[in-house]
Amino acid sequence: MKKALAAIGLLVSFIMAGCGTTGGTATVGALGGAAAGGGVYEYRLHQEKQRIENDHKAGKMDDKEYNARKDEIERMQLIK
Repeated sequence: MKKALAAIGLLVSFIMAGCGTTGGTATVGALGGAAAGGGVYEYRLHQEKQRIENDHKAGKMDDKEYNARKDEIERMQLIK
């Protein structure tokens, strides 16, 4: 959570500094798009983690497969 707040603070500072120029505005747009894309990526990983947890609890997946998939998702996450 602290990393996410720090990233938002950094993004806001870039927005405030870059809005005065055309190049700065383009940079802010690119950073905003990258931040949105990263958020969607993390959300999809969270959904996948919830799905495998539900499958494991329902007995559709054994412990070995569950742990392997969970570890893979955790390695792919940008925000730990």
